[in-house]
Amino acid sequence: MQRVHFISGLPRSGSTLLAGILRQNPRMHAAMSSPVSALMQGCLEQMGASSEFYTFFNEKKRKSICQAIFTAFYQEHSDKDIVFDTNRIWTARLHQLVELFDDFKVVCCVRNPAWVLDSFEKIYRKNPFDYSRIYAPQARQTVYTRCESLAGVNGSLGSAWSALKEAYYGEYSEKLLLIDYDLLTQYPARTLKLLYQFVGEQGFDHDFNKVEYEEGEFDVQLGAKGLHTVKKQVSFTPRRSILPPELFEKYSEMMFWMDSTGTSASIISAKESAK
Repeated sequence: MQRVHFISGLPRSGSTLLAGILRQNPRMHAAMSSPVSALMQGCLEQMGASSEFYTFFNEKKRKSICQAIFTAFYQEHSDKDIVFDTNRIWTARLHQLVELFDDFKVVCCVRNPAWVLDSFEKIYRKNPFDYSRIYAPQARQTVYTRCESLAGVNGSLGSAWSALKEAYYGEYSEKLLLIDYDLLTQYPARTLKLLYQFVGEQGFDHDFNKVEYEEGEFDVQLGAKGLHTVKKQVSFTPRRSILPPELFEKYSEMMFWMDSTGTSASIISAKESAK
């Protein structure tokens, strides 16, 4: 029977890289963010109390339809033993996932939020004449407005951060494995070994010098060329942030996962590795 796990966490924190590594294993399928979660939520809205069709559905039928969406979407990968579905909203949907899947795990890619915003800013500046849909016109003006927009409650970073924090301190936190981007890129073999142990699978000899994954057409349509391009060699390249110092300091304070008090989540971070 096919096992299902999930990749979630913060944007620009290694989820596409992780998918590119995992898909080297012929038993596994992993990719960039899928529409499965959005499809499920759309159907649940149509089956919910605000819909004129509400009386046609009971709890069992709603659950069956959600399961059918997932099954239908991944039917083409039925030859794989394990599927990793990627979406940053899954960490806010654990109460649904525990009803739909047995013994699943959620691998959450994390990174200092200041570096997340730095990465978005770097891509923005690499495409100076391509105005991305990531930003509304009024939010596009300066690095300050761009960071504020991304980190806001509905922004790419802010919404993912809130969902992760909900799961981190929630009743299903034991389902989570947080992987810090810096450790994934500096020690990929060690990190993947721990990931395989966490999901209860036999290890695999990955080639970290030959990781290939790209969603160029998606990125072009978004107006953010290079957003989901993975370099062939997994490596960590230290550099100076392009954010103003006060912005970098402000958003660095959002790393709540550096304190493991009050959670049962597993964490692969610099703090943990130093123990």
